[in-house]
Order: sequence, then C-alpha cells, then structure tokens
Amino acid sequence: MENIKVTLPDGSSKQLPKGSTGADLALAIGPGLAKDAVAIEINNEQKDLSDLLEDNDSVSIITIKSDDGLEIMRHTIAAQVLASAIKNLYPEAKLAIGPTIEQGFYYDFLPTKPVSIDDLPKIEKEMKKILSTKSPIKKTYHSKSDAISLFDNQDETFKAEIISDSDQAENFQIYTQEKSGFIDLCKGPHLPNFNLIGEFKLTKVSGAYWRGDSTKPMLTRIYGTAWRTRKELQSYLEKLEKAEQVDHRKLGKEMDLFHFQEEAPGMVFWHPKGWTIYTQLQSYVREMQKRAGYSEVNTPEVVDRKLWETSGHWDKYRENMFITEIDEEHANEKRTNALKPMNCPNHVQIYNQGIKSYRDLPFRLSEFGKCHRYEASGTMHGLMRVRGFAQDDGHIFCTEDQIESETKGFIDLLSAMYKDLGFTEFKIKLSTRPEKRIGSDASWDKAEKALEDAIEKLELEYFIDEGDGAFYGPKLDFVLTDAIGRKWQCGTLQVDFNLPGRFDSTFVGEDGAKHTPVLLHRAALGSFERFIGILLENYEGKLPFWLAPTQVVLAAITDDANEYTVNLNDTLVNEGIRSELDIRNEQISYKVREHSLQKIPFIIAVGKKEVESKSVSVRRIGSDKTESILIDDFINFVVQEAKTPLDK
Repeated sequence: MENIKVTLPDGSSKQLPKGSTGADLALAIGPGLAKDAVAIEINNEQKDLSDLLEDNDSVSIITIKSDDGLEIMRHTIAAQVLASAIKNLYPEAKLAIGPTIEQGFYYDFLPTKPVSIDDLPKIEKEMKKILSTKSPIKKTYHSKSDAISLFDNQDETFKAEIISDSDQAENFQIYTQEKSGFIDLCKGPHLPNFNLIGEFKLTKVSGAYWRGDSTKPMLTRIYGTAWRTRKELQSYLEKLEKAEQVDHRKLGKEMDLFHFQEEAPGMVFWHPKGWTIYTQLQSYVREMQKRAGYSEVNTPEVVDRKLWETSGHWDKYRENMFITEIDEEHANEKRTNALKPMNCPNHVQIYNQGIKSYRDLPFRLSEFGKCHRYEASGTMHGLMRVRGFAQDDGHIFCTEDQIESETKGFIDLLSAMYKDLGFTEFKIKLSTRPEKRIGSDASWDKAEKALEDAIEKLELEYFIDEGDGAFYGPKLDFVLTDAIGRKWQCGTLQVDFNLPGRFDSTFVGEDGAKHTPVLLHRAALGSFERFIGILLENYEGKLPFWLAPTQVVLAAITDDANEYTVNLNDTLVNEGIRSELDIRNEQISYKVREHSLQKIPFIIAVGKKEVESKSVSVRRIGSDKTESILIDDFINFVVQEAKTPLDK
C-alpha cells in the first residue's frame, strides 16, 4: 500500500497509508490525543478531522483543550445545535448565519412569530435534547447548483442566497446530523460529533438586519456562550452579571452623564457632567501628544466626494459613510459630499501644502475632529458603538527608515497613557491584509514586513489576526484588559504605503529627488466616546479624582451651617476643585445616598460642630465611615489629589 508522509509541529514526521484522514493521524499518534481531537490544521488552514491528508502536508491536531478547539465547539453549537433546535421549535423559520464571537456565538434567523428572551429556556431544553442523541456530524461537498437546489427545496432562501452570491464554483460544504438529518451550510470545521460539547447558556435576543443592510429583512439574533466545563461557564456568567451591574449605560443615567434618543440614533447627548469627563480626558491627551511632538490641527467635517474617490473610501467604505447632496447656489447640478468617517485624507491635504524635505520628517499631526460612520442600528451599543465620535487621532508622515523609531515612540506614548488611566496590561495583535483592500500585493508585503520587523526589534510579544487590517494597510491593534478581565481593542497603529501615493504626497530626499512618504495612522485611546464607556465600567463609575465630573459635594446638615458651607464651596472652586453645594432642606442621610449613587469621591457633611471647629466631616466613596479634618488640611489635600498625571 502506498504511504504518505506528514510533518508534525515539532518537526517530526509520520508515515500513514494514502487516504488517511486527520482522525487517522490523531489515533496513530495516541488514543488520548484521538479522544480530545476536534479538528485538524493542514498547512495553516483549519479542516475537519474527516478531511484527507496529502503527502508532505504540515499538520497539527486541534484539541478541545485549546482556544481553537473551544471556538470550534462554539461554532458547532451555533450552526448545528442551536440552528436545529430553532427548526424543531419553529419549523417555518428561515435560517441565516451562526458565527462565533468572543466568548460565545449567535445565530440569525427569520421566525414567523416573535421570539423573545422568555423563549430561551425552551430553546435551551430543545438543544440539550439534541445533544443527548450524541449524533455524528458528517460533511459532504456539493457543486454550486446542487447546493442551491438543496436549500431551495427546503425553502431556506438565505442559505441559497449566500451560495448564489459566492464566487466559489465547487466544493460547498454541507454538514449533516446523521441521526436527525438536519443540514446546514458552513465553512467549518465542526466537531465530528456532540460528545465533546461542554456547557452552554443562551444569553439574549436582539434584532439584526440581514447582511447588515437596513433595506433587507430584520432577523432575530440569539446569543449564547459555551465552555468546556460547568465551572468555566459559571465563572463567565458571574463575570457577565458583574458587567451588567457596571454597564456604562446604567452608570451614565445614575450619574447624569449622557443620553441617546431616537431623533439622533448613535449620537451622544452629553450632559454637563459627562462633558466634563470628556474635556478633562481630551486635555490630558492633548498635552501628552504635544509633548510627544504632535502639532494639533482641525479639518472640515464635510468634504466633496472627489477626495474620498481619490483616497479609496468611496469605493471601499462608502456603505459606512453619510452622503449628502447639496444644491449649490447658481449651480447647474448637485454637489455630492460626505461627512468624514476619518481624518486621514484631510491630514494628507495639510501635508501637501508646500514642499517637504527629508529634514521635515517625521511630520506628526493630531486632531480631535468629529467623525461620522453609518453603523447598522442593530450594532449600536451605548457609548461603545456610535455613529458620531471623536478620536485622539494622529498621522505621522515619515521615511521607511523611520517606521521602527516612530513605532517605538508611539508605543511608549500609548503605554504611558494607559498606565495613567489605570490599565497596566495590554496585548498587541498584528492585523494583516483584508480581502477588500487597495494597493498592490507588493506594497502590502512591504507594509506588513515593515510593521512586523519594527515590533520584533522592540522585542514585544504579539499575535497575528489574519485578514483584519484596514483596507489601505496592515495595523497593530492594542487590546486592554479591564478590572473584570474583559478585553477591549482601543489603540491602533497602521502602516500605509498607499494613501500618500494616491494623493501625490512627496518629500525631497538627501539625494535631491522626490520620494513618497510612508503614512502611519495612529490612535492611543480610539474614540473618546467608547473609551469613556470603558473607563466607567472599569472603575464602576468611581473615576480617578482628576477625571471625576464632581469631585466634592458639600452637604449642609442644618441651616445654621449654610453660610459656612457656601464660603467653603467658593474656596474650593477658586482652588480649581469641581465642588458642588447642597443646602437643600433634606435629611443628611438622603443627601449622602443620592450623592453616593452619583459616585462623587468626597461627600462633606457640615453641621454646627464643624462650623465651630473649622473642620469638615469627610466620607469617601465606597466607605460608610466619616473622618473629621481641619478645613485647611482638607483643602490642601484635595488640591494635591486633583492634579492630573501630567502634574504629578
């Protein structure tokens, strides 16, 4: 019998009979591995255990204990278990898609009657019934026409549409539960059977437009999470409960920071206290960037489509842009403009004013200009995902030789900001070329290598996220970890060899010839809106003193203390402290409860005793104890506490 040879991750090789599968390889290595195996990676591409191996393949076994294995389990639950449960309970429902997301999964479908969160226990019960069958899952390959016919016959119009719109001609993968006959279209891979599925929980129901298009049907989306063990699931659910308690939308209402309303979806109405947080954060970032050598600019929000055509946004990003048509006075035709979704093309216009020399590089610009992006209504989530926002945006025009030093400079700046704001841990991911992009493969090869070389020379750990780069260049994304262990992608550094050339940006080199600069797109915090949401949840609303919208509230206990309280408040305000006065005719206990809900760092009670002793009774946020402090000592203390990280 003819044999094949495959190479394992440790460099060793394994001889197997021709026609062997990933499952055969796992068993040949050892029964323990075969028991834990869920899929296989062939030449860096994930495949099912049932897929055939070829001679000279590089192969690794994916087990349920790995992160990839956990994701495959979640995908199997969504595409096979949740989807089949929906069809069992709602036979007329039409299935759409069921991908994995961070720490879970979802499935979209079109029901004939409303499905709410109250229906989730019933669906969970049906899912457990399906799992109890321990059914094997079989994969078959189909031609495009056969696959369309298969789903047309089941009146699964969304599946048929996916296949019809695909550029793929052959080998459409269809997975079948052998015991029930349920089928689903999927790129896979899937578990070979239900035996390795652990614990799961359905979490919420929402709406989502088919393919994110508001002109298409509104589907029902069921979210869930899945873990290997009951203990892991319980730990996650506890974390989820904690996250709900510190939800920034809830805190924003309690602290009177902001609101949203239907007349301006995805746009924030900042209240005075919320705007105070915003401006304090912005002032801090502005000074940090100034010290790092950035020049702040401001550019138009409404720009003619010609600029976006040149930049490539009109072709690659138009569905995410707000488009306007304006009748210019005395003009014969309408003029098409767009609200800027980002600042980069505008910054190129500033760079292009006047001749630049190599001595002018690096040329660093920053802007807090408002940007607008059309986000589907189903994707918006408080401050975390909005349509109108401002970034700590910046662009660096530099030479190729300067990429490494500018990368280091930016990471140093970003690290300092994160530390000042209470985040000591972050990870870096390198996001490579997406399918939808501009520029040649050669320019992308150069950009990806430049970024990879820069970060490796800095000896920083990173992981690769294939296909998640911007349409104009690869990027480093910086992922924060908050107080309860959640991950937040915030900062970014993007290397762009394309945009400067599209706008004919040049500099005169040492050789006297014209050269095209490299453009580095960067943001440390990302959007202020989103980062403030992250801050609120990370600190449970108890922001660092220098960021707190109200730092001190003075609450008079009796009318006799009003004058003393007013004078003290004036003194604090004159010292730059954000102090508020509460001399309402209410019980002090009521005042304390109310101000505690607003997360005010210091609640000061002032009564007859305090007036006589020239002191204050201080209650810190999170404490039920009070301490008596002489007024001069308290003023000196809060003045020091109010200093920003830049002043300390």
